[in-house]
Amino acid sequence: MTGASGPGRIQTLEVWQDGLKLAEDVYRCTARWPADERYGLISQARRAAASIPTNLSEGVGRGSPAEIARFGRIALGSAYELHTLLHLAHRLHDAGPTPDDAIFTTLDSLTRRIASHVSYQDARHQRTKGQPK
Repeated sequence: MTGASGPGRIQTLEVWQDGLKLAEDVYRCTARWPADERYGLISQARRAAASIPTNLSEGVGRGSPAEIARFGRIALGSAYELHTLLHLAHRLHDAGPTPDDAIFTTLDSLTRRIASHVSYQDARHQRTKGQPK
């Protein structure tokens, strides 16, 4: 993220870019789900998917490593929520992706990368904690 400032700096973060792409994929995927799930699983899956890059962005916007890590954890929680919702849609309606589909591979990879991002920010926070301001 070196050299970028303001809201545009989030766009250089690969984990955010991939979260945004995943959200787009989830919107496309859920468009094929049963209409009676419009206000149930569809809405919830879309919110969880959109929450991933949104929370990553909010953390970066707050600036400190502690806040970036905190909002990264929220994004991580949303990724786990989305994983469960996709499985549930598949089990209830045979409408969601199967566990072998690319969306699960993408989600699993993104989840691991968000966890690494959080760990990195936690380490940064620990290093800067004792430094004078």
